[in-house]
This record gives sequence, structure tokens and C-alpha cells, in this order.
Amino acid sequence: MFRSFRSFNYRTWFLGGVISNIGGWMQATAQDWVVLTELTDNDATAMGVTMALQFGPPLVLVSLTGWVADRFDRRKVLLCTQTALMLLALGVAALLLTGVMTLPLMFVFAAAFGVANAFDAPARQAFVSDMVSLEDTSNAVALNSAAFNMARLVGPAVGGILIVLLGSGWVFVANAVTFLAMIVALTLIRVNELTPRVKSRRGGGGLGEGFRYVWGRPDLMVVFVMVFLIGAFGMNFPIFASTMALEFGRDADGYGLLSSVLAIGSLAGALLAARRDRARVRVLVMAAGGFGVASLVSAAMPSYVTYAAVLVLVGFSTVSMLTTANGYVQTTTDAALRGRVLALYMAVIMGSTPVGAPIAGWIVDTFSARTAIAVGGIAGIVAFGIGVGWMLWSGRLHRHEGRRFRLTLDETRPLSVIRSMNPGSFDERPTAATPIRLTDPHDDER
Repeated sequence: MFRSFRSFNYRTWFLGGVISNIGGWMQATAQDWVVLTELTDNDATAMGVTMALQFGPPLVLVSLTGWVADRFDRRKVLLCTQTALMLLALGVAALLLTGVMTLPLMFVFAAAFGVANAFDAPARQAFVSDMVSLEDTSNAVALNSAAFNMARLVGPAVGGILIVLLGSGWVFVANAVTFLAMIVALTLIRVNELTPRVKSRRGGGGLGEGFRYVWGRPDLMVVFVMVFLIGAFGMNFPIFASTMALEFGRDADGYGLLSSVLAIGSLAGALLAARRDRARVRVLVMAAGGFGVASLVSAAMPSYVTYAAVLVLVGFSTVSMLTTANGYVQTTTDAALRGRVLALYMAVIMGSTPVGAPIAGWIVDTFSARTAIAVGGIAGIVAFGIGVGWMLWSGRLHRHEGRRFRLTLDETRPLSVIRSMNPGSFDERPTAATPIRLTDPHDDER
């Protein structure tokens, strides 16, 4: 389960990430609570707009951020983005502590956080594969998710308590301090032990090259569509948890506790994913279905305790889906294009929020929080249906050869992928993934 820890670089990165992520979850809790209760009168729509501004830049800047992740030294890129995020956190803290923060100013800072994260996310995701071998990449991705959710267990609960005891401004100060852990980790990494970068032999290419690659991979297209549906309509947890906490008569600490409970299931899902030898699409499909069912059940829970209990299942299915999708994209993508493909993937995940968060906020204000959660559950069921439909169409789910009325799922059945790029653009190293048969798109014309 912990085979990636054999790498000194990854161990160092993991420790810095845990500390920094704790601060990040503390800040996320404080920001949501400030917008919902201090800058507005429980306005879920304003909270949705804040999320849209924060997660919109990865979608708008995707053509640039993926190119930067592939073109420049990812460690240096991360040093710049982590420093920028630390300074932004200190800026918000200063405005909150002096009492001059307004909703428009918070919108501006949310957008600035989004721009910094737009460059940080693809470089950070691709940097994982620079620190470990290809065989350990899926494990490293899962452990990264585990670290993220270990922090999620602690961060929101601590953030909620600090808001009550000290005020929201000091939570942003605490987060700024935790960024130092990641900055120190990046400076300690042994550059000579990083995996040599594989670059495309074609000049330029940019995002278009990555997009053509994904377009020629039906399996990646299905993964992206499923992640978008659930990301847009089902993963608006700050809106859902905060408004449900208010419905049950809880304060900021009650909201923080819900986020931590969600992380219990998330951590279990990440650790289970770390045990798998590779990422499989069937796990992604089943997790999407589980998310849909768990979300619909949570929307019907009558009390704070029962709602919190079901959130464990929601967290488990969510992280199982995202970790599997991330690992599958990383381990089956050509190394020379990994940064651009991951930028597209992160744009789908983070860019889905500007689409779904304002809608979710409007549904909460117009109908109820339970209705918005149910809509997210339906999105999960639809994503599950798309995944099953693709498995049938691709031949992975088919009738058992020896038994007439039995179905079997074949993970090794080759996929036919259109060669949309110059063969010279591809890495020569074998990929630990489902065998892929490359065919000429003109074969049918001959």
C-alpha cells in the first residue's frame, strides 16, 4: 500500500502536503463561513458565485496552464504558485482582521486564488509522476488523495473551532504559515533523483495536441464526462454542508464537523485505492453509482447525526471515483503530453464548479438544500449509466463465452484508438495500463 514511500522525494513531498492541506481545509471552511454568515445573510447564491470565481480560472486558462506544466521545471512552478497562495492568504487575513473585507473584495480574492491554483494543480499532479516510477504512479496518486483527506479530517474541524474562538481572520493567518511546509519540502527535493522529463518531438502543439490525444481516446472522454457531471452537480459540498448545518441549527463548528465526517469516508476510499495495483474504469463506474445512491439517501436524512453518518458513504464513493480517474489518466497518458492532458482533466474537475455551484446555490435559495443534494445524486446516477453504456459499447462488458446468460467484465480487452498524432510524439516506454491497439483512421476507407 505504501510502496511509493521508497522514494525520498515522495516521502518529503507527502509530509509537506499533509501539513499544507490541513491549512488549506481550515481556510476553505473559514472562507465559506465568512461569505455565508459574515458578508451576507445566509446567501447560498453568493457562496456559489465565490466558488465559481475560485474554480473558474482553471477552465479559462487551461491552454496556458497545461503548456506551462509540460514546458517548465514543475518544481520551480510549484514554488512560485505556493508562494503566491501564501501571500493571498495573508492579504485576506489582513482585510478580515481590520474589518474592511467586503463581498466584492472576497470575490476578487477568490478569483486570484483560482488563477494561482490554475497553474498549481496540473504542475502538482504531473510532478507526482516525476518523483516515482511509472509502476508506482497510481499508488502515489492514491496516497496523495489519502494525505488530502487526512488533512480534511483535521482541517475543517479545527477551522470551525478557531472561527468560534478567535475569528475567521486568524484562520487565514494559520493557513499562510502552513504553506511554508510545502515550500520547504520543494526545496529539499533531490533534483537529480527526479524522473527525466519526456518532451514532445513536435514543436509547439500546445493544448490542441493534448485535446486531439484525448479526443482519440474514447475511454478518456468517458472518464472526463463522468467526472464533469458529478463535479458540477454533486460535489458542491461547501454549499450542501453549510446550508444543512444551518437547517439543523448548528454553528461554524457544526459545519466543520460535517466536512471532517465526509473526510472519514474519503480517507477510507483513498487508502483502498492505494491497495489496487492499477486504476480501473470499472471502479470509477461503480463509485459513480455509489455516489448517486448515497447522495439521494443523504438528502432524505431527518437529523444532523443521520445526515453526517451517510456523508461517510458519500465521501468514500467520491474519493474512490476521483482517485481512480486521476490514476487512470496519469498511467495511460503519453508521458510527453501528461501535463496538458492533466490540465484538461483538472479543468474538467475544477471548471465544473463555475457551472454547477451557482446552480446549486440557486436551487438551495429557491427550493431547499435537500433538493440541491438530490440533483447531485441524480447526476451520479446519470454518470453511472454513461459508464455502463460505454463498457457495453467498447466490448469490456460482454456475454460470457462459456455461459449464455452470464455477463463478464474484461479489463484487458484491447481498445481501438484513432492515431490522431504524429507517432514521433509518443513516449517509447511501455505503459502499465489496458492494452491499446492503435489503428489508422483510413483503414475503413481502403
